[in-house]
Amino acid sequence: MGIVRKSITFTEKQDQWIKQQIEKGDFTNDSEYIRHLVRNHQVTEQQLLELDMALEEGLNSGISDKSVEDIWNEAEIRFKKKNG
Repeated sequence: MGIVRKSITFTEKQDQWIKQQIEKGDFTNDSEYIRHLVRNHQVTEQQLLELDMALEEGLNSGISDKSVEDIWNEAEIRFKKKNG
């Protein structure tokens, strides 16, 4: 994976925030912190996309003849299988 150099501009307040994050010791420089933010945003966007797809699938599946309790129990079983 190649590296691309970018020039970005921040307000003084944003710059101070970034410096504070580095001073806490979690990051060694501005670039590392910005890459962290981008990675987190990518994960969040993927999770939202998956949630959106699941909601769409649910809406398109029609009305269930199962009770809320049945649906809840099935969801708990699927969760336990997936997460141990």
